[in-house]
Amino acid sequence: MKNNLGTNTKFILLHPYIQKQGGTNRVWILAFVSFFAVAFLLTLFYARDYIPTTSAPVISATTTAAANAPLSKLVARALAHYASNSNNTDRMSYTDIKQISDVLRQCSQPCNFLVFGLTHETLLWQALNHNGRTVFIDENRYYAAYIEEKYPEVEAYDVQYTTKLSEMKDLVSAVKQQARNECKPVQNLLFSECKLGLNDLPNQLYEVDWDVILIDGPRGYWPEAPGRMSAIFTAGVLARSKKGGNPKTHVLVHDFNQKVDRMVSDEFLCRENLVKSEDMLGHFVLEKMDANCYQFCHSHNTA
Repeated sequence: MKNNLGTNTKFILLHPYIQKQGGTNRVWILAFVSFFAVAFLLTLFYARDYIPTTSAPVISATTTAAANAPLSKLVARALAHYASNSNNTDRMSYTDIKQISDVLRQCSQPCNFLVFGLTHETLLWQALNHNGRTVFIDENRYYAAYIEEKYPEVEAYDVQYTTKLSEMKDLVSAVKQQARNECKPVQNLLFSECKLGLNDLPNQLYEVDWDVILIDGPRGYWPEAPGRMSAIFTAGVLARSKKGGNPKTHVLVHDFNQKVDRMVSDEFLCRENLVKSEDMLGHFVLEKMDANCYQFCHSHNTA
């Protein structure tokens, strides 16, 4: 009996390693499932953020294109209509405003627009050229400062004119005699001593390739008034001295019906460049010239 018991009895031994191994498997399974769960959530998160970013540039580009579009013809005409029908006695006629508006609408964007004179139409020019740069030059430093303070979006500078209307003939004659020196048709007026050249504007304005120049100042037609000789001469030099951009510049002279303005325009903007004269506006188109050219007009002989 004793031997049978000793021989036939079997013992089952549960080693602690078996229990430890089963627990480790469960940990690995849990980690595996967690990894895929986290990966799935991250995929959803980044996919959700990615969708708006792909469409954002399209929306931005569309918005930018709309903002840079020129004013419609209807809006431009409405602005011109209300500006010309104000109670201000110094206002432009609708015919003159429409001519200038049409030039600005056809100007390549962004359009560089230089205006001599702060007038009743100042805000109109600013609005019509809303995608470009519009700069105003005026002889009244206090009025220029007032406009800039009241309308911060307006860029205005004052300039001191040294000319007198009564000296017009002598000044024009002196400029023609100096056409190969200080009063060259093509030059940087910043360094010029020409009697009709404006050399005290902000330096950066001489580097701008102006597309449209409007001469509607300085005001006054009495003998001691500065007249518009300097503005007209300066506009002609700026147009001919362009370094880039459109080689053509539209120069618009308001009050072109005045004898002095017409005579000076004939001398420095040139009759052959006059494309239209209607109501009180003269419309010239000048092309940039070679620096070695010393004639303002082909029909004039220059010393």
